[in-house]
Amino acid sequence: MALTVHLSCLLALLVAGLAQGIKSSLRGQDPGPQPLELKEVFVLFQIQYNRTYSNPAEYARRMDIFAQNLAKAQRLQEEDLGTAEFGVTPFSDLTEEEFSQLYGNRRVPGEDPSVGRKVGSEESGWSVPQTCDWRKKAGIISPIRNQKTCKCCWAMAAAGNIEALWAIKTHQSVEVSVQELLDCGRCGNGCEGGFVWDAFITVLNNSGLADEKDYPFEGKVRTHRCLAKRHKKVAWIQDFIMLQNCEQSIARYLAIHGPITVTINMELLKQYQKGVIKATPATCDPRLVDHSVLLVGFGKTKSAEGRRAEAISSQSCPRPRPRHSIPYWILKNSWGANWGEEGYFRLYRGNNTCGITKYPFTARVDLPAKKQKVSCPP
Repeated sequence: MALTVHLSCLLALLVAGLAQGIKSSLRGQDPGPQPLELKEVFVLFQIQYNRTYSNPAEYARRMDIFAQNLAKAQRLQEEDLGTAEFGVTPFSDLTEEEFSQLYGNRRVPGEDPSVGRKVGSEESGWSVPQTCDWRKKAGIISPIRNQKTCKCCWAMAAAGNIEALWAIKTHQSVEVSVQELLDCGRCGNGCEGGFVWDAFITVLNNSGLADEKDYPFEGKVRTHRCLAKRHKKVAWIQDFIMLQNCEQSIARYLAIHGPITVTINMELLKQYQKGVIKATPATCDPRLVDHSVLLVGFGKTKSAEGRRAEAISSQSCPRPRPRHSIPYWILKNSWGANWGEEGYFRLYRGNNTCGITKYPFTARVDLPAKKQKVSCPP
């Protein structure tokens, strides 16, 4: 673990120096001595993320893609209006097409699914707190998952939603089976993408979900091999709803009831390292949402964070960074704990960044009602 951290820090420093050298060269300035070239930075990337390539031609191709991704990360760094930092990630040797094919979900349809948007009347009298982070309450948020090359973000987001709500309602922590959602889904192509509402319908049809330990994730769909009836259910839901497309309403519901699922445009996540992403519709179109994640909280940056970001960016980016606090959402991703902020990321809260308000869905959880015995009066 310590070696990984040291490699990550060293790689970040070297990439920053390389980017600064590229920028100076483009401006016609003498970048000064360059102790490490692109090839050496690429070697460190291979070590950190355990990458090997089949032949010299493939190695050269991947290094060229790596350089292009570094250039794009630098552009994103200059364009972003928040405190986000972009750079080397586990996906830095993939083309945009490969990344989309491996990790992108199907684009959701232009029209809303046939579920009415609503928020219960019990929320009307509640004010929205300044901050909310369900990760701080033990046993609510399950560990970060890794979908690998199975495009099942929709199932993992739905599973995380059910786990959190079940723990809040029953005070019992569970990890439910994502594989059951894939094997038993009504569409039968779970690793090719799907929608969170399909996951909820599968749970309702199966009268609950099995434990992850009993029905573990395999990263592929076993066609026509739904094993739901073989395993004991450890959590179930009553129904599911789509919330209003208003960030204030979403924050209120989140604070009162618990984490919810959202589907966003993942355009900027490939290069994301940490911080708050504040994108414009031009850089992250809110209409083109293609990645489902779990919304677990919200808050504001401290002004000191903005000053630190400004100090860092002043060496490589001409755009001044904000010094005031920035409101943000906290989201749980499904790309492993080595990505982003230990598997999480933050989006600016207040302007529908990357389409976060388009499809806010949540299950509704309650313990099953005990059936009353019926007896004939004497």
